Amino acid sequence: MEIALDAGAEDVISNPDGSVEVIAAVADFPGVELAFRKAAVAPEVAEVTMKALNEVVLSGDEAQRMQRLLDALEALDDVQDVYTSAVLEE
Repeated sequence: MEIALDAGAEDVISNPDGSVEVIAAVADFPGVELAFRKAAVAPEVAEVTMKALNEVVLSGDEAQRMQRLLDALEALDDVQDVYTSAVLEE
């Protein structure tokens, strides 16, 4: 956590599976990634991605309909990435 925050990260989130998510502005990303590599902490995934500021939890029928929409969008040949603010509960 100290490495990330000292390098300019905005937030560090510990996940239940033991992984850590580091949130940084796009402009700060190269510096944060370099700080981890210099500290001999190789990230499993290091990428710039879109992350919703506010998430919407969907369950039941709403979650199923959203999943079908996401699947349809991802199946399109011209679509490279699909981002959503939805959190789908099963």
